[in-house]
Amino acid sequence: MSFFRPEAQAQVWRWREVIVGGGALVLGLYLALGPGALLSFPGVALIVVGALLVWIGIQRGRFRGSADGAGAVQVDEGQVTYFGPLTGGTIDLREMQSLVLSGTMFPPHWRLEQRGVPPLLIPVNAVGADGLFDAFATLPGLRTERMLSTLKANPRQEVVIWQRGPLRPEGALLH
Repeated sequence: MSFFRPEAQAQVWRWREVIVGGGALVLGLYLALGPGALLSFPGVALIVVGALLVWIGIQRGRFRGSADGAGAVQVDEGQVTYFGPLTGGTIDLREMQSLVLSGTMFPPHWRLEQRGVPPLLIPVNAVGADGLFDAFATLPGLRTERMLSTLKANPRQEVVIWQRGPLRPEGALLH
């Protein structure tokens, strides 16, 4: 028997980093301003850690959604694997060419593309899709705020979130 409704538990779990960071901030403020000068140094450190946790938690909380979609996502050692009812596959993040948010499907899907491999389509609400936030954060040059605002806007077309730039310009010669 649970004290909280399942919806309330889901919201607390979604924003867990923000809650822990807020607690660290409050404890840090108490230590920095309260008992004595000796505890002010750990208090300031807790304030910094709490502020970072709140900032990271807000980003992750905005990315997380309900995990009631079709299929499951697994992120393991630089590889994203999707096990879907009709499709599935694996993409290596180091070899990935582009990340697209496709709003033309319901629910919206992440489309991960890699040369020589069919595109991997992952519903944004698949089980384990919240692990994609950390995986996408490793992509060089990804603008996290742009990704989160595009996800929240729920576009009705395809939006390129990230694309790997060429290692050298097209017209440049090697020798």
